[in-house]
Amino acid sequence: MNGFVLGGVSSGVGKTVATLAIIRALDGAGYSVQPAKAGPDFIDPSHHEAIAGRPSRTLDLWLEGDAGLTRNYARGEGDICVVEGVMGLYDGDGSSTAMVAEALDLPVVLVVDAKAGMESVAATAYGFREYAATIDREIDVAGVVAQRAHGGRHAEGIRDALPDEMAYFGRIQPSSDLEIPDRHLGLEMGDEAALPYDALDEAAENLETERLVEVAREPRGSDAEMDASGSPAAEPTSATVAVASDAAFCFRYPATVERLRERATVRTFSPVAGDPLPDCDGVYLPGGYPELHAEELASSPTLDDLADRASEGLSVFGECGGLMTMAQSLTTTDGEGHAMAGILPADVTMCDRYQALDHIELDATTGTLTADRGETLRGHEFHYSEASVDSDARFAFDVRRGDGIDGDHDGLMAYDSLGTYAHVHAASGAFDRFLDRIEP
Repeated sequence: MNGFVLGGVSSGVGKTVATLAIIRALDGAGYSVQPAKAGPDFIDPSHHEAIAGRPSRTLDLWLEGDAGLTRNYARGEGDICVVEGVMGLYDGDGSSTAMVAEALDLPVVLVVDAKAGMESVAATAYGFREYAATIDREIDVAGVVAQRAHGGRHAEGIRDALPDEMAYFGRIQPSSDLEIPDRHLGLEMGDEAALPYDALDEAAENLETERLVEVAREPRGSDAEMDASGSPAAEPTSATVAVASDAAFCFRYPATVERLRERATVRTFSPVAGDPLPDCDGVYLPGGYPELHAEELASSPTLDDLADRASEGLSVFGECGGLMTMAQSLTTTDGEGHAMAGILPADVTMCDRYQALDHIELDATTGTLTADRGETLRGHEFHYSEASVDSDARFAFDVRRGDGIDGDHDGLMAYDSLGTYAHVHAASGAFDRFLDRIEP
């Protein structure tokens, strides 16, 4: 696929709205669009999928490495890939938008807030273009999308001020209908509050669609060998994995599920609905919002089943929200405590602000479900909860970078189960280790 990266001058500039409008514009012009997201976020990709009709690819150098990044991009389907950036273009030491664009050799379309400027918008964009040379980076800032720009004189002033080497790709009109509302832990998930199609289509009419098509190009390394998940090829196993999937367990990378399906039989179930645990060799509890469904989970027979099966030796791997559900209790911000599965010796309490937000690096001090002793795993952590653990708790990882569970350790173990605050990508090899461990 040809593609381009939609970078921003800062966080909050309107990259997601611009991405959705561009998807609509390209779709309306007859192009099949593959959305993608630079960085480890789960929420923006949910908006992409709601509008594009296909899962958004996660592109993160820290989580996937150069080869995994290239393979995961190549796994996409469509005519054009639109990659939404993370934060400002150059922000982030683990995997900035600029680093992703450079690794794939894709051009950058810069989203600039034009609410109170015209020539200054061009000056800002030109500064972002020229800055790459000062830090010896090959970043091709090809032009701008003017966010919150009116038509007429305002739009023409921006277009005329841009230097010849930078293109004007259109504007996004100011509109209250193009504001994604805030929610618990961030923005609304796309399937809960997709933006109005008519507002997006109005914005799409103000975009230079064919110029966007022309600037898109084939990425570096597009002929890289890959399998279904963007991970190195591996043999199928005879394992069956039960994957929790509902409103409480909605944070999982498409590549993770693809990798599990490539190598094992996958059966989904809903703990919130009280589904019986499927017949399986292992359980994967992704992250999500268990705190918003704590009352239903506390009364769910699924958690009792999980606890019984884990005590009998069934391998249960929980990430973030999965860890919280595997704990003894979960206390919400209003002070209400709820009994959880009780697999892990921890009590979890929700806080008013986030407790960790960064890429994380973990060294395995023992063999565990996702790593061999001595291996290093890279992931991402973002959580508003804190976990207090028993003094004799066993941990699988020392934290090299990040916060983990207690600042020094992550990967709480009990029976043959593991709970961690780190979200890991299939390209890390963690899910291959998991399948190899649980294969009967």
